[in-house]
Amino acid sequence: MGSTRLPGKVMLDLRGKTVLARVVERVRQARFAGEVVIATTMSPTDEAIVDECRKLCVRVYRGSGDDVLDRYYQAAKQFSADAIIRVCSDCPLIEPEIVDKTAQEFLTFQPDYASNTIERTYPRGLDTEIMTWDALASCWREAHKFYQRSHVTPYIYENPDRFNILRVISDPDYSEYRWTLDTPEDLAFIRAVYSRIQHAEMFSWHDVLELLERVPELLELNQHIPQKALQAG
Repeated sequence: MGSTRLPGKVMLDLRGKTVLARVVERVRQARFAGEVVIATTMSPTDEAIVDECRKLCVRVYRGSGDDVLDRYYQAAKQFSADAIIRVCSDCPLIEPEIVDKTAQEFLTFQPDYASNTIERTYPRGLDTEIMTWDALASCWREAHKFYQRSHVTPYIYENPDRFNILRVISDPDYSEYRWTLDTPEDLAFIRAVYSRIQHAEMFSWHDVLELLERVPELLELNQHIPQKALQAG
């Protein structure tokens, strides 16, 4: 709820449901998704998230607001996770197909960490990371810089000699697209997508790509927005 560029963004309305609800329903469509857990903070402002999770029948872990790595570690520990799929709650276009592709490659090649963000070829906002419990625990013990703990996984992908890392890529390259929710302009774009696709609960990222081919002016809503720097803050 404490987003600086778009406060309360995960509780904003997106075609009759909250952004958080849209993320949860889309993640639940992934075949490899296990139990969905929301890792939020102890801040009183995040009570709204806890209340929404009760309505969605989603379990919640509450931890540090600044040390997000510790929050992930403690949540994974509490729920006895042997592998953790990380999806951010400001990604209401998150794609079950891509979550499953990442998970399938993770199971096939058995790395410590698999991600479609290290070499970005998917639209920003379809970010999926998977790590073993051991990799997360090592990261939790060894990462000390602020940005490594506030962004969870940099310590892993910055140390390829320490961890076995798998890049999940798309061909063709769709990295030019911005489908994440961080600003009012992003909200306008995502609401435009949801309003123009008939089945809000069932559409895929291919439907979004087809929509943008038909209505390319939608891209003008947020393509100029710069992504926040990793080490900001």
